[in-house]
Amino acid sequence: MTSPSTTGIELKTRRPIIGEIVELISSMRFAIALLAMIAIAAVIGTVMKQGEASSNYINQFGPFWYEIFRKIGLYTVYSAWWFLLLMTALVTSTTLCIVRNAPKMMKDMRSWRENVREQSLLNFHHKMQWQAPLSRAALAQQSAARLKDAGYQVKLVEKDNGTLVAAKQGAANKFGYIFAHASIVIICIGGLLDSDVPVRMQEWFFGKTPFNGSGLISQVPPQHRLGVGNPTFRGNTMIPEGQNSNTAILARPDGVLIQELPFTISLKKFTIDFYSTGMPKLFASDVEVRDNQTGETVKGTIEVNHPLTFNGVSIYQSSFEDGGSKLKLSGFPMTGNGAERFEIAGEVGGTTPLTKDTTVEWSGFRPFNVENVGPTDDPRAVKQGKSLEEELAQSLDKHTGSAGKNAVNKNLKNVGPSVSYKLRDKTGQAREYQNYMQPVTVDGATVFLAGVRANPSDNFSYLRIPADDGHSVTEWMRLRAALQDPALRAAAAQRYAARATPNSAAGDALRAQLQASADKSLGIFAGSDKAAGFMAISQFLEKVPAAEQEKAADVFMKILNGSLWDLWQVARAKDQLPPVSEDEIHARFLQLATNALSDAFFYGAPVYLQLDDYNEIKASVFQVTRSPGKNVVYLGCLFLVLGVFAMFYIRERRLWIWIKDGANGASDALMAMSTQRKTLDFEREFEILKEKLPQSAA
Repeated sequence: MTSPSTTGIELKTRRPIIGEIVELISSMRFAIALLAMIAIAAVIGTVMKQGEASSNYINQFGPFWYEIFRKIGLYTVYSAWWFLLLMTALVTSTTLCIVRNAPKMMKDMRSWRENVREQSLLNFHHKMQWQAPLSRAALAQQSAARLKDAGYQVKLVEKDNGTLVAAKQGAANKFGYIFAHASIVIICIGGLLDSDVPVRMQEWFFGKTPFNGSGLISQVPPQHRLGVGNPTFRGNTMIPEGQNSNTAILARPDGVLIQELPFTISLKKFTIDFYSTGMPKLFASDVEVRDNQTGETVKGTIEVNHPLTFNGVSIYQSSFEDGGSKLKLSGFPMTGNGAERFEIAGEVGGTTPLTKDTTVEWSGFRPFNVENVGPTDDPRAVKQGKSLEEELAQSLDKHTGSAGKNAVNKNLKNVGPSVSYKLRDKTGQAREYQNYMQPVTVDGATVFLAGVRANPSDNFSYLRIPADDGHSVTEWMRLRAALQDPALRAAAAQRYAARATPNSAAGDALRAQLQASADKSLGIFAGSDKAAGFMAISQFLEKVPAAEQEKAADVFMKILNGSLWDLWQVARAKDQLPPVSEDEIHARFLQLATNALSDAFFYGAPVYLQLDDYNEIKASVFQVTRSPGKNVVYLGCLFLVLGVFAMFYIRERRLWIWIKDGANGASDALMAMSTQRKTLDFEREFEILKEKLPQSAA
């Protein structure tokens, strides 16, 4: 039995599957696809803030999308499993490409390509033939010498029917491809060494978990701490003046990790200078760093972009904070008919009980505040098209505005220290307040600014409490307390009625009617839990027929202004103080006080805290980094520069001269030249060699 004939049929052996996979991974199309996906991931990591607290992402995207993005790893793109997989694939692809092609390139660089044939040289585009009155050996030596003089490496090869002069220049061009590809691998490895991966590995395999509680750093359990042997980290540490720290805090999406440092940083002095706009111009820290093992001590000054490096760890000046300044304040009731001043002390970063249901959280102190105190539109001016009801129902932010509008340099002024705090009730709800220590002149009026906001993302709105003759809030607080006292309101109404009808012919009936109206006006303005001030007046006037509202409002405001003046005098008499003089200054004070009394309903605080004295304690925030991959990345960048330089500025040229015996003792020569990139320089060089090589020896 004969087998089928295979004549004329070419049998191909199928390549092993592993070989096909290796070829695919090391191919250019695979590397380009990886680079495209890594670029997209980098864009996502740039647009979306990385490593933020979970609550920030929930507020931004909502619970549904937050959970989806969390599972995908968009909040920590550069340490997500899929990004690490892409980086690993890129490193593998590039490495395989180098392994497959570098030996071939190295062999080609060493090769003279001496197996070329005469007929092949005739097919070159750049070629030349000439005849020389020299023997074959002499012409070969002359040509070799002239090529060496032109910068070529030369080799003479004897052939059966002639002599081949092989020359090359710029073979190092192929090092460019090797260095450029190697730089990608080196930079990626260096980046991974300095990334979040080592910390992630400890979380995945060594049981390290973020800490999301509160308390002293020294009391944080070991499972939330990273040892001094951690190969790479980037954390922050805040150190008040005169204190020290040997730990750093690494922010994680679900809390923080405590990084143990191999040394202790002591902050001796913190220096800060400001521009006229209030922005920091320079801040520097005088520190002392002591090795925890050897006791070696180094002193230095750390500034922005001027870090201190100790034992392989770099300490950068990141920012500055309050280090726990000591505050002394005066408190004034903002509810009820009490006006008794009381003292309270606090420390920035700490808490102080205020009442059994309220706690003060001291969040910040600034000794230096530059604000725009130039003229602004009067927030109470009646705008065209607005009804009286709309004007009287202005909200707090429309009444008072912000302490600092858009800065205009000529109106910038340092308005002195300020204190920020939160009042937190028993339910956990809190509002933030910011009060200035000194009165500020705004729109020609000297007032104390008391800021309030319900959400951290909101701007502060400011209650403007007018300063009295003693540059304090005492008189306004006295008037506020009197307004909440029914007995004093009744006495003021009686005094107003008597003053308004000294010689009235109508007698007691008109005086009694006017007294009742004044008492009612003060009561409405004093308000209730639902409304007070101008808002309460607006609600009262809604009950008046529309045709009579304007007239009723004029009468109401006239009675209110007059009775408030008498309420002020009654309150002063109660405290055994003489009445104030009736002049323009005190009339202006009463007008501002009336506005502030109306706005106080929106202030929402049981007390007003005024800063009296302070002892500032500054703190410096350092970024502490150990980055072993930095030098690796620098090496990769060097390779990249060398590779690009070699590829673009080193031109490989190959040249062959085939010399054979001619007639009458002469020699015939055939020269051919090639290059990878045909440029004007190559054409010029070819023309020069065409003239130089055929020349007869002198």
